Amino acid sequence: MDLIFGKNKKEQLEPLKAKVTGRIPAWLQGTLLRNGPGMHTVGESRYNHWFDGLALLHSFTIRDGEVHYRSKYLRSDTYNANIEANRIVVSEFGTMAYPDPCKNIFSKAFSYLSHTIPDFTDNCLINIMKCGDDFYATTETNYIRKIDPWTLETLQKVDYRKYVAINLATSHPHYDGAGDVLNMGTSIVDKGKTKYVIFKIPATVPEAKRKGKSPLRHTEVFCSIPSRSLLSPSYYHSFGISENYIVFLEQPFRLDILKMATAYMRGVSWASCMAFHREDKTYIHIIDQRTRKPVPTKFYTDAMVVFHHVNAYEEGDCILFDVIAYEDNSLYQLFYLANLNKDFEENCRLTSVPTLRRFAVPLHVDKNAEVGSNLIKVASTTATALKEKDDQVYCQPEALYEGLELPRINYAHNGKQYRYVFAAEVQWSPIPTKILKYDILTKSTLKWGEECCWPAEPLFVPAPGAKDEDDGIILSAIVSTDPQKAPFLLILDAKNFTELARASVAVEMHLDLHGLFIPGTDGGTRSQAPAETQAEEAADCQAASQA
Repeated sequence: MDLIFGKNKKEQLEPLKAKVTGRIPAWLQGTLLRNGPGMHTVGESRYNHWFDGLALLHSFTIRDGEVHYRSKYLRSDTYNANIEANRIVVSEFGTMAYPDPCKNIFSKAFSYLSHTIPDFTDNCLINIMKCGDDFYATTETNYIRKIDPWTLETLQKVDYRKYVAINLATSHPHYDGAGDVLNMGTSIVDKGKTKYVIFKIPATVPEAKRKGKSPLRHTEVFCSIPSRSLLSPSYYHSFGISENYIVFLEQPFRLDILKMATAYMRGVSWASCMAFHREDKTYIHIIDQRTRKPVPTKFYTDAMVVFHHVNAYEEGDCILFDVIAYEDNSLYQLFYLANLNKDFEENCRLTSVPTLRRFAVPLHVDKNAEVGSNLIKVASTTATALKEKDDQVYCQPEALYEGLELPRINYAHNGKQYRYVFAAEVQWSPIPTKILKYDILTKSTLKWGEECCWPAEPLFVPAPGAKDEDDGIILSAIVSTDPQKAPFLLILDAKNFTELARASVAVEMHLDLHGLFIPGTDGGTRSQAPAETQAEEAADCQAASQA
């Protein structure tokens, strides 16, 4: 177990040619770029939680049937400070770092004060975001780091707060047909209010406005939703989007802002300031993209924890949205490194199985409908929406499938009616052991699995000219619990889930979280940004470093 979770992984700075078995489709050309924690020990200090580890980027570049692998740690300010001190000196969500014990009492007092409103880490270890022509490593704080997707070099540090007033942001943005980025963040007690902010970053800037500026400088607030609690906003990892609506779940897995403000001086982590309130409701917010306002009806469901939305679309007079839901927050608790020992698979059990649930929300509520009546009329789901007093609607989901996480779809169907979910199979243990394809229409599955293999999130790449939703391939980085078995990139036929090829690499590969595929063969032939853009980005970097 320590081979996977606890051992620091070495960088592979130069491209390493993989050993390919099978046949890679000739049309598959591009780079799979992934992100995840790779270092959990610095000097004699150790992170408490697996999600706290220092970000390690890695990539598989596929060209003309060959695959080359490389990896490099994100040179964040957090990474540089820790390595220079040879210990963990920057706090992560599950690990609080403390002042040098040799500092005098005045320095210590200043450190405590400065952590009252914490400046979060720029250890961007969760995902990769594309913004215009640029790529960013992302996490759930207000910082993102621009990277070179081909060399994995770390470039500018960007602080979202320069463009939109948020303290936290998701690592799962959405992209529209033009490539514009739509994301969400939480603004904590800004001007006396705590709210959830939906913001939009244009992929391109009109020539008249460009003047060498990054699209980030044209970020606009799309909509905001007041938090139901000033000092206890909801934690969320993603959100849903259909053609005309945005779906946001304000779940009772909440941050206690007062506890977070005093966490440093109390000697506890920020993660300890999160709590699941089983007795509360999960509120469903539906925002109309055309008016940029929430629909007035109050929708809710039972308490649950959702990390990943799968998809959402409109059918008839309602919106259907699919999520992976838990009945509690046990998933996060199990990934403390103290639990990740040799007995992990036997002793660490989820107290609820992640379940693919489909919700149906009526877009127009008949005021004359009887209390207790089901407002959902579409025949494609058994999900219900029951009218209650005071114009509230109680939504009960349809359980589609138990035991899956890290869902992906054919993104061409994002926000539209779709049929297939590609995911990692997860039962009572949070460790994925298989990749599956779930057919929503037939309720059937196809699976791939191999002994001692742990698959990463399966990513769908469509075939050129594809007409069918599942016409393409699945890519997944596979790590092995057997030290004698090399990790590899798995390439599956997305239709029948048969293995087309694998590309094995003689490295200690880390278990990653999320990423994306960059199609094309132009890796390494980047155009240089205009000088004024470089100067402005350098100024952004300097300002963010001083924040």
